[in-house]
Amino acid sequence: MFKKYGIIGLILIAFVELNFILKIQPFADNYFPIVWFGYILVVDALVYRLKNKSLISNKPKLFFSLIVLSAVFWWTFELFNKGISLFHGAPYWAYHNASLDIFSTIPFSTVLPAVFETAELLSTIHLFDKVKLKKEHKINKSLLIAMTWIGIAFLVVPFIIESPYLGQAMWFGFFFLLDPFNYMHNKPSIIGCLKEKKFVIPISLFIGGMVCGFFWEFWNYWAIPKWIYTMNPPFLGIRLFEMPLSGYIMYGPFAWSLYAAYNFIRTILHGKLEKVI
Repeated sequence: MFKKYGIIGLILIAFVELNFILKIQPFADNYFPIVWFGYILVVDALVYRLKNKSLISNKPKLFFSLIVLSAVFWWTFELFNKGISLFHGAPYWAYHNASLDIFSTIPFSTVLPAVFETAELLSTIHLFDKVKLKKEHKINKSLLIAMTWIGIAFLVVPFIIESPYLGQAMWFGFFFLLDPFNYMHNKPSIIGCLKEKKFVIPISLFIGGMVCGFFWEFWNYWAIPKWIYTMNPPFLGIRLFEMPLSGYIMYGPFAWSLYAAYNFIRTILHGKLEKVI
């Protein structure tokens, strides 16, 4: 069964696509939450169609929690970007015909649900069930400590050294910082998946992040309010929409960072939030 809210989602997406031409206000200036909540509704309906359960239909409280945490997580990235601007005079990305304010929380709230819903859909169609490591790799304390320090370095060094290359490290930083913590506290983690020789969650998240990244950039390209990238390494200069072509792969580790951050919150809340994916 394809849930009726999936039809609503398709209508929202179609409206935004048409409105890129018509530019009817105030919808044209607020396309992002419209199209992304539409996307989330469609993907959730597809998941329900395939497995007879989904986040919105069966875990509405968890879905609402993801909306709230999504806004918190993305504001964290915005503060990181603002800090880069204060230290080096220019941010990694900036907004054209738009400004950051309290209402920005609404579009920011769609990021986490979109990525997790997409990863859930990919895992539901069982493309990666047979992808496994041939042999188990040992996870020791030294490796976990090293990953944590790498995560700290990835988040700190961009403030110290002005470089368009180092800016890419932020997408890895929260994964390296938080995933070892989750693993040590027996919460879901990418490290734990690799130890168990199971690739479904890591690959689904990685590709899910890239899928969302493509649509983020695609819809952003046609919009009136949009983001632009201000610090691009020369060899990444060829763009697909506003994003340098090879930059799309960074959406993969970004999804891992979101997963690590979510499970970190679960850890400090003593598991009061439910498991996702």
